[in-house]
Amino acid sequence: MEKKIDRINSNCSVPNELIFYQQKEFSMIFVEREEDEILRVVEPIMDNCLNGSNEDNHAKHTRDFTERMRKIVTPENLRLQLSKKPRVFFTERKFIKLFRRQDSIGIIWKQFISTSNDELMNQAIFVERNEQIFIDHCMIC
Repeated sequence: MEKKIDRINSNCSVPNELIFYQQKEFSMIFVEREEDEILRVVEPIMDNCLNGSNEDNHAKHTRDFTERMRKIVTPENLRLQLSKKPRVFFTERKFIKLFRRQDSIGIIWKQFISTSNDELMNQAIFVERNEQIFIDHCMIC
């Protein structure tokens, strides 16, 4: 499939509406994959994110974040999040549900932490940009 993304602002003969449609069609490839294939892609991304948090490693934690998310989770912001006492570490995570959206995938896991036996919810939104998968939203509560 040919990508038409770079042509949106150029002087080409293809209408912008058609280019936008092709762009959306391309970005939906990830959304249309089988659930197990999606999980094979996003599980290591979430592992890396949580390991980066556990290790106080901002670069590792935010490696797969969209630019929007990186603007929110700055080194200072992560340091503040991790400064709570007692220090919490992410432990086991169990897949609960995958939600398909028009141009993203939402996933919910049951998340466990080191300081209690509470069952938390880890929710994340994954998007495809330039044939790479990124976290565009993540919240554990």
